[in-house]
Amino acid sequence: MAPYFGCIVGRVANRIKNGKFDLNGVEYSLPINNGPNSLHGGLKGFDKVVWDVVERKDGEYPSITFQYESKDGEEGYPGDVTVRATYSLPEATTLRLDMEAIPANKATPISLAQHTYWNLAGHNSGSILDHSIQIWAKHVTPVNENTIPTGEIMPVQDTPFDFTTEHKIGDRISDVPGGYDHNYVLDSGDEKNGLKHAAKLKDPSSSRTLDLWTDAPGMQFYTANYVNGITGKGGAVYGKHAGVCLETQGFPNAINQPNFPSVVVQPGAKYKHAMLFEFSA
Repeated sequence: MAPYFGCIVGRVANRIKNGKFDLNGVEYSLPINNGPNSLHGGLKGFDKVVWDVVERKDGEYPSITFQYESKDGEEGYPGDVTVRATYSLPEATTLRLDMEAIPANKATPISLAQHTYWNLAGHNSGSILDHSIQIWAKHVTPVNENTIPTGEIMPVQDTPFDFTTEHKIGDRISDVPGGYDHNYVLDSGDEKNGLKHAAKLKDPSSSRTLDLWTDAPGMQFYTANYVNGITGKGGAVYGKHAGVCLETQGFPNAINQPNFPSVVVQPGAKYKHAMLFEFSA
């Protein structure tokens, strides 16, 4: 089974500790599907449902909008939510994704993430450990043995997590048990169209470059540590580190961490999350 290749995950991306949270005096229990945790919305998250196409635009700025109606109690989450995702091509070498969600009748946690695996050398070119990356983040949220953040906001300086300047992904990955699968606390600084620069990924063999911009508070930097012999396009077999995920998001387990930015959205309020992918060579 493909591990979330190319999809949008939700209602809450990433891990929720023990699959439990309290909201407005009610304890909610979610399906456990990742060790002791609930991951990426549960057993049948937004990646495993059929979305409707509600709008399509051709012409100079083509776009397509998908919509999904998530029901009260779905995968244990409270309230009905209308979710929309619009993919657009604002320029010839730019892909934009705008995600939004509106709860109808109950407050609920919402945190969507786009889970594409990137390999700028080509999908069947092997490992991304030779790619270099710069991440606009001076802090990460360190995790416990179950990959749940401890609540600490840790400076990356003098650690293998420091990508404030460009480094090869593989240079220090052996110093990170299991590989990178960590949430970076994105800094505000370099901006474009109201979005902040999150990461710059480069492939040395082709000189292809991906610049990612977002308005989300965090980004999961994940080096496909658990991808293991999955057959993909054209019979290619994807192994460990065959791609890298740059999942902009709310912080993992934020619903249970009062010091993390809140992921709770009130009825009638709108969750919004934008990503801009710029390609160059």
